Amino acid sequence: MSKLVTIYGGSGFLGRYIARRMAKEGWRVRVATRRPNEAMFVKPYGTVGQVEPVLCNIRNEASVAAAMQGADAVVNCVGTFDIGGKNNFEAVQANGAARVAKLASGAGIQTMVHISAIGADENAESVYAQTKAHGEASVLEHMPNATILRPSVIFGAEDQFFNRFASLSRLGPILPVIGANTKFQPVHVDDVAAAAVKGVLGEAQGTYELGGPDAMTFRELMQMMLGVIQRRKLILNIPFPIARIMGFVFDMVQIVSGGLIKNPAATRDQIKSLRVDNVVGEDAQTLADLGIRPVAMEAVLPDYLWRFRPSGQYAAIKDSAKNLRA
Repeated sequence: MSKLVTIYGGSGFLGRYIARRMAKEGWRVRVATRRPNEAMFVKPYGTVGQVEPVLCNIRNEASVAAAMQGADAVVNCVGTFDIGGKNNFEAVQANGAARVAKLASGAGIQTMVHISAIGADENAESVYAQTKAHGEASVLEHMPNATILRPSVIFGAEDQFFNRFASLSRLGPILPVIGANTKFQPVHVDDVAAAAVKGVLGEAQGTYELGGPDAMTFRELMQMMLGVIQRRKLILNIPFPIARIMGFVFDMVQIVSGGLIKNPAATRDQIKSLRVDNVVGEDAQTLADLGIRPVAMEAVLPDYLWRFRPSGQYAAIKDSAKNLRA
């Protein structure tokens, strides 16, 4: 019988790409998710019965243990941007990661891949970065041979980075950003998935920082995005002192609403993260060490951002028509 991998968060943005790749490798894939009925789209990634979504809440020890029963390897992709509520940073990124690793070790599973993030640091200002570091430490405590992947901002068709700002660009002549001079090194989602697969197959060892071929400032990334969607906007950098006040207001709105208002423009914790460059370290193991050549943003962004162009799907036709008139 083929081997089995359990992917926690396997129906999420990154998890679905890992699931697809693992199915192509011939593995049986168990996609552990809180809403399996909404994850049926993963089933066609393999043959009948090869990829199956199962109910799992990473905060619940019994469901985590049940999801990995009989597995040969586990991958933890679960993360959050919520600082409050039940699924907060500590519950998901620290305690959740520790729970998966502890139970995997107890079950005799030898292989684990854990998705963290560049900037994971227990001494960071950001609670997000702190809990990512705590999660890494717990994983390595229980699974010393685990592969840790630390991606920069991940881009791809379902991302919440370029899609979000492209959508905002339609609201007016100004595109506000916080930390315009902060550097990022966006990495394509399928490159991160390829690295995770190498970890499952035993072709990776240790901690890797994953970034694409280009390190650019936030402003430069927005300029690239605006060029792709054919919109001219003024990119306005919001100074950090003002951003902190905005973050406080957004956080209070979220608290007063009892969590009903989610995904605010920026939280105080996100603003703290934006003060620090998010690029691959000079001495880090990278995609190159895994034999993976990263995909450039310009090769992919037009494939999914075209819908934000003023003419949408007809933009290319209009451009051709202009050439004919000329």
